[in-house]
Amino acid sequence: MKRKRTIIEMSGLILSGILSFCFLSQKTLPKDIQLTLRKEFTIDSLGAGQGISIQNEKTFIYGDREVGMIREYVLHNDSLAYTGKEIKLSLEGKDVINHPTGIAFHKDQPTFIGNSIRLNPEGTLWKAVIYLVDWEGLQKTKTLDGNLLNTIDDDACIQGTRPEYVQYKNKWFVATADYGNKKNEVRLYNPLALKSAKKTSEEGVLYKKFTCSPFVQNLLWVPEKKVLVLIQNQIEGRRWRFTFLDFEKSLESGHEVVLKVIDVDKADELEGFSLTKNLQKGIAVTSSRKANVHLTSLKW
Repeated sequence: MKRKRTIIEMSGLILSGILSFCFLSQKTLPKDIQLTLRKEFTIDSLGAGQGISIQNEKTFIYGDREVGMIREYVLHNDSLAYTGKEIKLSLEGKDVINHPTGIAFHKDQPTFIGNSIRLNPEGTLWKAVIYLVDWEGLQKTKTLDGNLLNTIDDDACIQGTRPEYVQYKNKWFVATADYGNKKNEVRLYNPLALKSAKKTSEEGVLYKKFTCSPFVQNLLWVPEKKVLVLIQNQIEGRRWRFTFLDFEKSLESGHEVVLKVIDVDKADELEGFSLTKNLQKGIAVTSSRKANVHLTSLKW
């Protein structure tokens, strides 16, 4: 009898564990995701907005004015208040990160900023560069002078670079993706190898990758959901698309595993998207001169 009870008890524990795992999986990976626009307004002095990064309740929006630049804002209710802090991505007065395409920031990790450089007027040839920067130094001096630590040629990319920190198997990586419509990939780079590399094709930099859909303007990692969001255009340079991926399954399968695609009926060029500390609220940025910032609501 004692042996039978032990077997029954063990079986109960195993079943309980399976049910708990299923519950956590359902909680982590939402079956349905909804995104709606709540409010739009214009932020000036960006040039064409290129993206957004929210860190410690501070909102950094970056653009490609006469020089690449980053401006700091604070979200108050349904408005963004400019703090007066503007960072010019220049070195000795020369525009260096002229077309910023992503800020990979995470506490206790090196900070990287992406740049996509147009090599011909037609826009068919691009060079992708990732810059290692002293993020705290940038906040103080407000230029790259003394704060540009390394320049890395992202030659492992296919078209463009847009760095974002992601977590996989309890380790942090710098993810990036391509913009074009052929052979698009999401790639994971080892940040410690990346920070000292001269190019991303060097041994030890690329950790893992998977194929994805086209026209990715930026990436957003949602650690609470283990979801990677591809911030995209539906067609080249136009219309909004948000693709929510099961990140772990995408890496394991080698191709994107889509949870939900949300197309928004806006004709301009979506460039960036980030969530506030409230996962039900987000901020989208476009390259338009007017109505270039949009507050969103999400249901997970």
